[in-house]
Amino acid sequence: MAAGLRKRGRAGPAARAVGLCGQWLRRAWQERRLLLLEPRYTLLVAACLCLAEVGITFWVIHRVAYTEIDWKAYMAEVEGVINGTYDYTQLRGDTGPLVYPAGFVYIFMGLYYATGQGTDIRMAQHIFAVLYLATLLLVFLIYHQTCKVPPFVFFFMCCASYRVHSIFVLRLFNDPVAMVLLFLSINLLLAQRWSWGCCCFSLAVSVKMNVLLFAPGLLFLLLTQFGLRGALPKLGICAVLQVVLGLPFLLENPVGYVSRSFDLGRQFLFCWTVNWRFLPEALFLHRAFHLALLTAHLTLLLLFALCRWHRLLVLGLIELSWNTYPSTSCSSGALHMCHAVILLQLWLGPQPFPKTIQYSKKAH
Repeated sequence: MAAGLRKRGRAGPAARAVGLCGQWLRRAWQERRLLLLEPRYTLLVAACLCLAEVGITFWVIHRVAYTEIDWKAYMAEVEGVINGTYDYTQLRGDTGPLVYPAGFVYIFMGLYYATGQGTDIRMAQHIFAVLYLATLLLVFLIYHQTCKVPPFVFFFMCCASYRVHSIFVLRLFNDPVAMVLLFLSINLLLAQRWSWGCCCFSLAVSVKMNVLLFAPGLLFLLLTQFGLRGALPKLGICAVLQVVLGLPFLLENPVGYVSRSFDLGRQFLFCWTVNWRFLPEALFLHRAFHLALLTAHLTLLLLFALCRWHRLLVLGLIELSWNTYPSTSCSSGALHMCHAVILLQLWLGPQPFPKTIQYSKKAH
């Protein structure tokens, strides 16, 4: 009898946990319409979609034909490093020269060995499937922390997207590797782990340079959170990591490494474009079009800074002006301009008190 009581005692917490879980699921079923609309159910919907994605991704790998585009080129490029070539100008694949930073080389070198020198495509697909599920989980965690998006959107983001499955498990591009590191960085930044977030962001850049498109947002967050002086050490983490990762190649041919892996002038082939297919090829490849896109990007950043982020911009400029020693004409002028903007906003802003006070007619 005592043994039976002990068994029931041990089973008590587990039974209560099962009961609470069942109660929560019953409540969720009763509010099933809200499951698709309320962000507080993000984790539940995300868990269901992740389980569904395990089956969907397995089906895609075994039922849809693999498309060879860049995988063999990746393997040929890292094979050159394995064979002892550290001069970036001498590293090539089937599609051209190696144009990705050092982080790409190290990660795909690991994939080279894990897939039998790149020959076991099915193993590579399964590795990228795990990478896809990890990416999905990180994205769902971002949405859970922000609580802004209704959960029904997630279905179209993953299960219904052929393109996402194609990029991850049918074409084995390097974009998923860079993006999983970027989403990990965003999660760390949301958790106020700024140093680790900057480290992961730099790792993502070391896989593919297009992650630098997110750099203005990171810089804005660092400046608003820490000011100029506090942001410099975080930016230093990003820079030092790039140097450490690229050191073997920098020692061999520094100009070749930087010019190949961070080539801002590299052109995208017209045959691969999706966004600009409606343009003539000559216009798409013209330098004037590239400069126009860059100008538009910088102009939009400036407009957002002046029209949407102006309060933080003013505070940042004041901080920068006071931290400039010795002072310069630019820092002094910026300080006066910021003070003028503050006074103008106070003058044009709503009055804190009404001009007249309506007293009650009742006797006091």
